[in-house]
Amino acid sequence: MTDMRLIRGRWVFTGETTLTDGAIAIQDDTIVAVDAWTTLQATYPQAAVIGSDRFAVMPGLINAHHHSNGVPNSLQGVDDDFLELWLFANIGLRSQDPKLKTLLSIAQLLQSGVTSVVDVASMGGTAQDCRDNLEGRLAAYEQAGMRVALTPGMRYESMFVHGEDDTFLASLPEDLRQRLQTLVPMAQPVSRTAHIELIADFVQQYQTHPHIDIWFGPPGPQWVGDELLLQMVDAAERLDTHVQTHALESFYEKLMGPRLYGQSVIAHLNQLGVLSPRFSIAHGVWLTPADIEILAETGAAVSHNPSSNLRLRAGMAPLTAMVSGGATVGLGMDGTALGDDEDMFAEMRLAARLQRSPQINSPAPGYGDILRLATVGSAKLMGKAQQLGKLAPGYRADVVLVNCDRITWPWMSPEANPLHVILMRAKATDVDTVLVNGQVVLKAGMPTGFDLRAVGQTIAEQLDAAPNRDQYRALATDLIPYLGQWYARWPVPTLSPYAAFNSRT
Repeated sequence: MTDMRLIRGRWVFTGETTLTDGAIAIQDDTIVAVDAWTTLQATYPQAAVIGSDRFAVMPGLINAHHHSNGVPNSLQGVDDDFLELWLFANIGLRSQDPKLKTLLSIAQLLQSGVTSVVDVASMGGTAQDCRDNLEGRLAAYEQAGMRVALTPGMRYESMFVHGEDDTFLASLPEDLRQRLQTLVPMAQPVSRTAHIELIADFVQQYQTHPHIDIWFGPPGPQWVGDELLLQMVDAAERLDTHVQTHALESFYEKLMGPRLYGQSVIAHLNQLGVLSPRFSIAHGVWLTPADIEILAETGAAVSHNPSSNLRLRAGMAPLTAMVSGGATVGLGMDGTALGDDEDMFAEMRLAARLQRSPQINSPAPGYGDILRLATVGSAKLMGKAQQLGKLAPGYRADVVLVNCDRITWPWMSPEANPLHVILMRAKATDVDTVLVNGQVVLKAGMPTGFDLRAVGQTIAEQLDAAPNRDQYRALATDLIPYLGQWYARWPVPTLSPYAAFNSRT
């Protein structure tokens, strides 16, 4: 077997156990054995070797919900805010080339040990504009060799506020309403039917691709309406693909459920019959115990995005309750990591720390639990639980090598748990090598499929030359106070948090 390769590490974290001085054997795109280094070296003496006893070897991390933003909003002058206000402020962003922005985001993910991502892509414009957008993004994933479920969608309803655009528009001063209706289209040029057909074409085109899948990506139930959501779910069932949407991210999306549907958003989705293992939601910050029970019963999954939830003042999702309640939960960065750096190790630490409630005997996730979110849980969300998320025979060779030199300097106790040390101390800058489907896609911390520095330079030049968005920025500045006042008037029910972190009394 001359094409056999061994990946060696000081520690090998399989997802179920830790091997000291271990290795995995891979052939083509598949793991064929996991064992002690000396055993595999003797079994395959001619095999090429990647890694050494300076590295930790672990399964590729899986980002269960993401947006490839390219140059982040912070560098474009759009600050964090409440979700509903921040979304509108984004009209001031300059346009970026879809392939280049995706390559820029891919580089950050690979450098953080992420081998698979659910990338939710916003579309707009004509059908050809949408096709060009998606083709550019897909070309980036082809070139980089990264695994993706590209998940496109666009808004058709609730263009300004949740479910009540006409009433909101009527409440605005006349001059502001006219500017808004002039600059922001109220209708999409692509019909709902054409939207379904467009995504279906891409699903079929990529159905046999080794590392690219296409999903349906309704931005949120309120943004597509029940009829289109049902059509997407039916098409996904027919084409054997998945659906991911945003739900119960912000406090006002929680209030929206009873206001628009007479029940919680999850109860409404359940009543529509759209929930299943091929359906996932991003965020779920405001899930109730009854909502979690519905998710567990239907098999619908949740991507937990702690950084984004904090940055956009959405709240803190009940991760412990979701997991203990039997829901499928993955971990995502949402293109909005806490340090604006897409560091999945930092995201795992944040997910663990936020759930450590102050009372003794209250449950809290351990490091192993959090790693499972970012591997096994996210793999299950993607419908790939038997292919991804572990280092085991028969699984895809999606592998990460983390350099342990800095992490263990200046000394490490023999009693220290290696997994705890890596998850406590590792950073994206420690990731040295990444393989996807057995192919090296990151080497010495840099992507192998493209020149990252050249991509950065080109996208900077394009943004320098892009038309400014002064009219749109001015509109956002003038309209956002009215959006804030609109939501501030919504009645707020009595709240009962899952855990007490402080008290006024």
